[in-house]
Amino acid sequence: MKRLFLSAICLTLLSLALGSQTSNAQQPLTAQELRGKRIYLQGTSQTNKPILAYVGEASLELPGSVMACSNCHGIAGQGKAEGGISASNVTWEALTKPYGVTHVNGRKHPAYTSRALELAITRGLDPAGNKLLNTMPRYQMSKEDLDDLVVYMKRLGTDVDPGISESKIVIGTAFPAGGPIGELSQVVREVIAAVFAEVNSQGGVYSRQLELKSVASESKSITRADVEKLIKDENVFALTGVMIAGVEKEIVPLLAEQEVPLIGPLTLDPKTGVPLNRQVFYVLSGTAGQVRALINFTTQKPESKPLTIAVLHSGGELVPSVVEAVQEQNQKEKLAAPQVVEYSTGSFAAAETVTRLKQANVNAVFFMGRSVEDLLALMKEAANVNWFPQIFIQSGTATPAIFDAPAGFEGKVFCTFPTAPVDQTSDGLKEFRSLGEKYKLPQKHLAAQVSAFSAAKILVEALKRAGKDLSRERLIQALEGFYNYQTGLTPPITYGPNRRVGAMGAYIVMVDLKEKKFVPVSGWVGIN
Repeated sequence: MKRLFLSAICLTLLSLALGSQTSNAQQPLTAQELRGKRIYLQGTSQTNKPILAYVGEASLELPGSVMACSNCHGIAGQGKAEGGISASNVTWEALTKPYGVTHVNGRKHPAYTSRALELAITRGLDPAGNKLLNTMPRYQMSKEDLDDLVVYMKRLGTDVDPGISESKIVIGTAFPAGGPIGELSQVVREVIAAVFAEVNSQGGVYSRQLELKSVASESKSITRADVEKLIKDENVFALTGVMIAGVEKEIVPLLAEQEVPLIGPLTLDPKTGVPLNRQVFYVLSGTAGQVRALINFTTQKPESKPLTIAVLHSGGELVPSVVEAVQEQNQKEKLAAPQVVEYSTGSFAAAETVTRLKQANVNAVFFMGRSVEDLLALMKEAANVNWFPQIFIQSGTATPAIFDAPAGFEGKVFCTFPTAPVDQTSDGLKEFRSLGEKYKLPQKHLAAQVSAFSAAKILVEALKRAGKDLSRERLIQALEGFYNYQTGLTPPITYGPNRRVGAMGAYIVMVDLKEKKFVPVSGWVGIN
């Protein structure tokens, strides 16, 4: 009886200890630990202070980003063998063994302390003062960054990203419930849920079920607070299909701060500038990317040379990124700087605008107005003075009303599409249609459904490639390894360390005024 009683006590204590460890492992990282995690994984400072690595006897200087700790010691700090060199296990548990460590080469040292770890990082010395191998860089960084790194390294081995358990992976999405895009957003959620349900019916991903959590904003667009609440309250591992159109400046920085991957956001304006947001992976080019493809296509046409472009717009959130894209692509193609002309909807002086653009020898006009009627007014005034420049429009302006344009613009009106039926394989269409029938998906907003379906497929494939030992960093690295991945409904998807748009380019379509139809005039026009 006494022995049973003692065994019960031991089991209780063990259970409490394990429970305590599990609880600690699931605690979210502090702000300082998050900063240290970035240094460990990426070799860069959140404050943009320089981090340098000195390698070998010659102390070759390299950027810290080239020699990030995780490159050799692994994301979880367990160490790995590569190129005949075995990097040490640098989890805090391994570093602080009370009896110290004897390495295979005979080097001995006592347990590490915080100060000893600082010396190993900056001077290449172990706690006994022994010199570490030359393959171990000596790092130079600010005191604040060094403190952050050491604090995070104490979490190595116990740092488990939210939203992962042995039985499930929690994925989130957010969308506005009201406003003009509320219905579209709901359809997107239904598509993602259907893809996840189908994966779960086949055993999930490494026996983990995909669980979809969502938040629906009552306003016309989601807010930073909506997404932050979703991330924190639902403990999501990653996001997909989030409707960030118009609120990119609010949402994208939040994802970087929280280090939450987002695959396939719905937007017309992907943010891919410098510094690159590592967390966000877009499926298709936005309007600016399509504009670049259109200029690329047009410059190859002999009748377009020399090409002089004007951007005619009536304001809006997309205009700055489109103007920037035109300016940069013009410079790349060695074209003259574009004319940029703004007008007010409802008081468009079409005749004056035509005179101004014609006198500037413009022969291609990007129309970024909000009304196809304004475009038709411009084209009719242009026809009156026998001026017929090429007209480039967004796909949203390519309505049947455009067929009322003057006949002189035949063969001169073009628009772009990020995907086309040529991308859709028979297997891809079959899978998409089968999913729709099985889960009774609505027969509307098909373009948005294709985007959501493709994003969900990319996410599932990346989860598989990341492996059973899943983390957000492993997911990002898996995505960065995508090369010509076939979703079945889009152009091949490729990502990389410096690339976050899967299919960069567009198809060019001409407006056939005689036959009153849209005619593809190019294959896939890729951009770099």
